Amino acid sequence: MARADKAATIAELTEKFRGSNAAVLTEYRGLTVSQLTQLRKSIAEHATYTVTKNTLTKLAAQNAGITAFDGELAGPSAVAFVTGDAVEVAKSLRDFSKANPALVVKGGFLDGNPLTADEVRKLADLESREVLLAKMAGAMKASLTKAAVLFQAPLSKTVRTVEALREKQAAGAPAAAESEPAAETVEA
Repeated sequence: MARADKAATIAELTEKFRGSNAAVLTEYRGLTVSQLTQLRKSIAEHATYTVTKNTLTKLAAQNAGITAFDGELAGPSAVAFVTGDAVEVAKSLRDFSKANPALVVKGGFLDGNPLTADEVRKLADLESREVLLAKMAGAMKASLTKAAVLFQAPLSKTVRTVEALREKQAAGAPAAAESEPAAETVEA
């Protein structure tokens, strides 16, 4: 590869690193071209899967300020550049590696933070973004409902107390009216 081609490849990879919210480093030793094509199709909605030379990937990662791949770039490596949902990509890679054990996840980064292979597996075990958002919305709705009940409780308690006092006063008023004339006659 000519020096100009290498510089162009490094610039392209650097842009992919900067434009991605996550990336997953894998080793694809032993996978066929058709298996790699199948993998690319399975993650195409959220990521691109790129096979590059390790030295060029290392230089591009350094240019982008990513240290997650230090020491991991050995053997035939490929990077899944995630521009969509990182959880979906991690799930797709996990499922593909179950069916094709030759695919090995080495590590990655998510929003600038390095991830180990175990952390990528934990990411794959998370529920989808939509499910997590729905759970969060349900929890917030429950909290708001509790708050509304708490705000209404003192008001309704006050209303019940005032009503009870009125009833007591109404029930006690005729008895007080009857006892007043008796008090006036005693004074006379």
